[in-house]
Amino acid sequence: MTMFGVQESEAATLVRAVSRASGPDPELGRDAIEERFARAAWSSLIEPGDRVAGELIGTRGAAGALTALLASLSTAEPPSLVETTPDEIRHALDRWRPRVNPASVMLALRQAARFGARLLVPGDAEWPEPLGDLGFHAPVALWVRGKGDVAGALARSIALVGARAATGYGEHVTMEASAGLVDRGFTIVSGAAYGIDGMAHRAALASGGITVAFLAGGVDRFYPSGHDALLTRIVESGLVISELPCGQPPTRWRFLQRNRLIAAASLATVVLEAGWRSGSLNTAGHAQQLGRPIGAVPGPVTSAASAGCHRLLREGTAVCVTNPDEMAELAMPESGSATVPPVGVSEPPEVIRLLDALSTRAPRTASDIASRAGLSVADARSLLGRLALSTRVIERERGWIKAPPSGQVPRDGRAS
Repeated sequence: MTMFGVQESEAATLVRAVSRASGPDPELGRDAIEERFARAAWSSLIEPGDRVAGELIGTRGAAGALTALLASLSTAEPPSLVETTPDEIRHALDRWRPRVNPASVMLALRQAARFGARLLVPGDAEWPEPLGDLGFHAPVALWVRGKGDVAGALARSIALVGARAATGYGEHVTMEASAGLVDRGFTIVSGAAYGIDGMAHRAALASGGITVAFLAGGVDRFYPSGHDALLTRIVESGLVISELPCGQPPTRWRFLQRNRLIAAASLATVVLEAGWRSGSLNTAGHAQQLGRPIGAVPGPVTSAASAGCHRLLREGTAVCVTNPDEMAELAMPESGSATVPPVGVSEPPEVIRLLDALSTRAPRTASDIASRAGLSVADARSLLGRLALSTRVIERERGWIKAPPSGQVPRDGRAS
């Protein structure tokens, strides 16, 4: 028998290999194996936070949703959903079609087994239930490396986030905050980026605490590469988590979506240092939408590196916090949440994903770009045409490239 076009016995062996959170030889029946395999497949098919996929899986289960998807692709008859229109479903099918590739699912499972990663799905004892607050935007699965129980580690956790281009002031405040919160029994959650994130993780490790890093790509390829040693240390005593399967690279869109997991998994989010357009403000926006408390550390009024924190405080989005005790108070049940509109993303997500999928040197076809971006081929072509009018992309004889910065002409010739 086959499962998503691959031999069932081979799929079952790999699923068991990455499902060892339940013990050295988990007892998984055929239905459980099929569901876990289907969730692994869905994590390869969709971009993080896909609402239509979330409703389809929530309504039919991952295996049933995958069966419905394959049937719809062959009959052109979309499945019916309560909160999604037929047009939205057809659009989603076009978006997923370029990624229907059983070989990529098997490769992700083999890579996960090779790196000792495990696959978590809703219903597992380790699954962090607060992610359910994301509704249909919740992850379909989590890929995890490290020791300890995920749900247990996140049950008492605070996210510390901030700018990559951190100042000495920001790093000092982060070090004291992370160490102080560890002393108070909190797990430190962050995104493993340079600057504030890295300092939060390092200080937690130095204090003998638990830290959790959420990545925007597969857990088999640590990013940024300069934090390879840090992430290896986190695996040894904490947890590295992603909703992307092994082999998947980080992209700008995936970083933005990764931030929703940081916000949802934590009891509170603290922004320690952030410029006016810092990505950490996106994390604060997700936390606000979820009703999670937000804290911001003030900085010198002359410092551009703290302008984002001051913005959160001025707009009433965040509470002013200056030490670990005040940060810990955010995680108390009686803490309130802000009600002003969240900090948004200025560019449409489809544009972000399409630009992520382009290279400034290697031309790519519309179908290749669609697959990389998680878009339908028709949408990719439409967006390419629109972006070409504003000279953000350039069409070559062999495909499309992203326009180089500052209007420079790439080495392979003139724009067509």
